[in-house]
Amino acid sequence: MREIAFQPLTAATILESAKAQIRRFGEAKTNVTDVARDLGVSHAALYRFFRSKSAMMDAIVQEVMDDEAQLATQYIETDGGAAERLTAMLLDLHRRKRDRFIGDREIHDLYRRIVVDRPDMVANYAERITNLVARLIDQAVRRGEWHIDDIDVAASVVRDAVTVYVHPAFVAQSVMANAPVEAMLCATVTTLARAFESGVGYGRGKVV
Repeated sequence: MREIAFQPLTAATILESAKAQIRRFGEAKTNVTDVARDLGVSHAALYRFFRSKSAMMDAIVQEVMDDEAQLATQYIETDGGAAERLTAMLLDLHRRKRDRFIGDREIHDLYRRIVVDRPDMVANYAERITNLVARLIDQAVRRGEWHIDDIDVAASVVRDAVTVYVHPAFVAQSVMANAPVEAMLCATVTTLARAFESGVGYGRGKVV
């Protein structure tokens, strides 16, 4: 007799099943009952982990956001100049989102909806990435690479300048238009870096 492998029910296994259902049927046609049936449990068992389908969908996108934040974090302590590391960080974030749009469209579409429907999640994600950029800028100022009197303002300027390259809606549009996004992104960071090298004062302190 063939032994049936036992897989404990966890939040992670539930989300993996949910993602498989979304990729197969789309978010709109995926429900808690489908996921429970796939896992061989009652839908009531899933409610111990997620109170609703919406909570499950939010958790999937939160996983994606956490993955992107982890991707960006690796550039904070690596070697190299600030402009080089910032460019590499943003290129990797763009490519991760672009690859998801091309090869994992249903999850991309879910992410794109959450961006509209859950501004609190998006604000938290944006704050995490902006804080990473601020850490990188702070390192550059301490090393004498860049001259800025307010690191937080500079980080928000970078965020606003590059959002077009990493926002899921804009990424989708750029892919469809076959736009030279990576060259555009590099040019944007080069422009910001040159300004930071020359010195930028936001009126809140002394530019070194």
